[in-house]
Amino acid sequence: MGRVTDLASFAALLTPEGQTLLAGLRDYDPAQELAVASRLRREHPAELVTAALGQARLRQRAVAKFGAEDAHRMYFTPNGVEQSTRATVGTYRAERFRELGVRSVADLCGGIGGDAIAFARAGISVLAVDRDPLTAEAARANAAALGLDGLIEVRCADVTEIDTAPYDAVFVDPARRGGRGRIFDPEAYSPPLSWATEAARKARHAALKIAPGVPHEAVPDEAEAEWISDGGDVKEAVLWFGTTPGARRATLLPAGTSLVGRGLPDPAVRAVGRYLYEPDGAVIRAHLVAEVAEELAGGLVDETIAYVTADELRATPYATAYEITDSLPFNLKKVKALLREREVGTLTVKKRGSAVEPEEMRRRIKPKGPNSATLFLTRVAGAPTMLIGHPAGR
Repeated sequence: MGRVTDLASFAALLTPEGQTLLAGLRDYDPAQELAVASRLRREHPAELVTAALGQARLRQRAVAKFGAEDAHRMYFTPNGVEQSTRATVGTYRAERFRELGVRSVADLCGGIGGDAIAFARAGISVLAVDRDPLTAEAARANAAALGLDGLIEVRCADVTEIDTAPYDAVFVDPARRGGRGRIFDPEAYSPPLSWATEAARKARHAALKIAPGVPHEAVPDEAEAEWISDGGDVKEAVLWFGTTPGARRATLLPAGTSLVGRGLPDPAVRAVGRYLYEPDGAVIRAHLVAEVAEELAGGLVDETIAYVTADELRATPYATAYEITDSLPFNLKKVKALLREREVGTLTVKKRGSAVEPEEMRRRIKPKGPNSATLFLTRVAGAPTMLIGHPAGR
């Protein structure tokens, strides 16, 4: 109920009546939608009420990506909310383009305009292209709503037919979702990664947004590959052209700290020390755990596990440190008794290299008490192991 499904209903939202409805629905409770809809339909056309309720719900979902101030002025489609770039990531990428001297960009597969907005706010003029008419209309409305229509031109077209020669840079964000969910094969993207790569090679600078799980062997030799996390969650990978061929980079937002690979060999496996470091997901995806281990004077707990252990506590933005108090072979009864003895009621369970799910472990342990602890389910030198500790510094 309430989904914006066609151009006519979307256009109605842009009328004065539609704008009044949307303004009144900013803080409405979706749980009360039936009552709200019944009330509004006494004064407004049913189709307009349905469209406004759907848009209000999408705006509420979009707050997590765009912030409340922008989200409640913008327009969305269901796919647009799902596939849009988070504003913090888009702002970071736009700044990289600006620092490269880019003043104009062809934003191919532009969606509802999230990246175009970031580019324009960085002072870069944008041609935003999407083949879906409703999505293009949403992007056009967003540029106007945010006062950026002087820098953003929206075109409804097939991206493969766009001449990108007049632009300083190309940005491509292929669709990575189909009717059955996420698409993992880069050649099944729309457009395929091979096409996007060829488009990138023709530009002075280019960035291709791809899934963070892309195999490293699929990265073209002339591209820099960057994995980006925001607040500890890996959001995307980007292939950069015209920067540093072959480089591997992990960037952590919101700080914007970047770690660039130096081609180090895998760290040695060593005994569990006083501290355990959990590298950021972007660091792991970029295969830069060795760089972090060197910085920490540490080694791996297992050759296949991305946990770094060390005897000293060192500050690093690229990993979270835990002080380890216990290391014992995997044994549910023993760890349950130990945690009960220490009156641990707040238990965080993390796993890497273990088939046991954290929620199942918590359910079986039934933690109770005033104290807290972190339990790691992992392997140490090939053996299933339980490590107990707490965030370092607490």
